[in-house]
Amino acid sequence: MAFLVKSTAMCKCAFGVAPTPLIVPPSAKVMACGAPSACIMDNKVIPFGMCSNPSNPAVIAAMGAPVPCTPVIAAPWLPGSPTVLIGGKPALNSSSTLMCAYPGGIITIIPPTAALTVMVP
Repeated sequence: MAFLVKSTAMCKCAFGVAPTPLIVPPSAKVMACGAPSACIMDNKVIPFGMCSNPSNPAVIAAMGAPVPCTPVIAAPWLPGSPTVLIGGKPALNSSSTLMCAYPGGIITIIPPTAALTVMVP
């Protein structure tokens, strides 16, 4: 069961120490419970505090010590909703993941129900 995601959703990275809010531009034009709804292209995330990913060159240079997290995102969230489009693109749903360029850096949606809206098949 998956839910559509809106801008108040929190994300987490497998190697980050702090959750961060999803950034959905106000130009999304589709509102859900007073907040813009996200599509798979809403892949701009702010740092997750410190990063401990052993594949991150900055962590390697720091000899394994955590360093400030700067996510490197080059692709959309996957998979999106197969049945709901926002601005012609698949809506972001609660089961979608986003990949950081550093292997293993998987970003997911933290599922508090206040940030999720309508259930989608």
